[in-house]
Amino acid sequence: MRNILTIAVKEIKQDFRDVRTLVFMLAFPLVLMLILGLALSNAFTNSVSLGEMKVLVKNSSSGVLSTAFETFTGEMKKSGIEFVSLKSGMNGVEEIRQNHYASYMELSDSGISLYGNNRSAIEGNVIQGMLQAFTDKYNAAAAVAKIEPAKVSQLFDTDSQSRSGYIKETSILANRQPGSMDYYALAMSVMVGLWGAMSAVRLIRSEITRGTAPRLAAAPVRRSEVFAGKVLGSIVQNFLCVLIVVLVSKFAFGAYWGEHLWLALLLLLTEVVMAVSLGLGVSYLFKGNASSGLIMLFVQLASFFGGAYFPVGDASGSSVTSYITRMSPIYWTNRALLEMVYKPSVSAAWPAISLNIGLAVLLLAVSAVLMRRKEGF
Repeated sequence: MRNILTIAVKEIKQDFRDVRTLVFMLAFPLVLMLILGLALSNAFTNSVSLGEMKVLVKNSSSGVLSTAFETFTGEMKKSGIEFVSLKSGMNGVEEIRQNHYASYMELSDSGISLYGNNRSAIEGNVIQGMLQAFTDKYNAAAAVAKIEPAKVSQLFDTDSQSRSGYIKETSILANRQPGSMDYYALAMSVMVGLWGAMSAVRLIRSEITRGTAPRLAAAPVRRSEVFAGKVLGSIVQNFLCVLIVVLVSKFAFGAYWGEHLWLALLLLLTEVVMAVSLGLGVSYLFKGNASSGLIMLFVQLASFFGGAYFPVGDASGSSVTSYITRMSPIYWTNRALLEMVYKPSVSAAWPAISLNIGLAVLLLAVSAVLMRRKEGF
């Protein structure tokens, strides 16, 4: 065990002394997170701000309708909708055509006419919906007036409605949605975790290229201890990089990681273990530079299709793209993180954790068998 820990510490020190490794594993994802998080902030918002809306009104009504409409306009002003009376000499339809007002309405005892234009379609739909609610309420008042005229005013008295419970408002808190910085904090952390495969593919081959493999083989250390120490050191080193990215995104960039940060880190740790196992397995299956090239290609494709650079939707379809997306470790890990943090559903993490651990055990077993068949490392 002592030999394993010694080799692991040596691997960690060696990797962190490499400035290029630190720049690639830390600076690049943090800068990319900051750029994408700021540049695509509008792409992650579902809210639409309409601002204040002005409605031009020609009111020639009288009686109950006029009283009800005055109450209605007073309430709508609180919501940012202002009703402006048509002045003498003004053409309401022309004012709408020039887009000076969101809508134009004519109110008389015989009915209500509403005019809008395509340039204010959203505002027009909002005003039309509110006006429809008003007309429904007025029709109800007209029906009440035929039976109990004294109770008509109660229909338009918002204070009495609030006390009597005529109208009850219930607020439903929707699930929190990730902003651009929140999304890319998760995505970049997952991507850095998969990058462990690129460093792991050089774990054994670097000893051969540096000419230290024969010395290791002749040292009074079992090959299994060297194998375990290198794997452990690579896992710790890569997870520390992921941890730094997570902490910087949370405390420096203000990204949201939910209420179960420990489970998110556990999920990322299993991804790192799987990535290191993948890189080590590929290094034994393919010789020379072919293994590095293959891992680099796999990591880039997994990042692209898995949602590291842009959000991807549900990949449950039968298309080739959906199949490739489902094969990406970044996809299933990032999806589990999003569900765990924003639904929130803690159970969403366990399938991804189980899949990462299962693949890691399989790949490490293959690597161990292939190493034993070789005379050296």
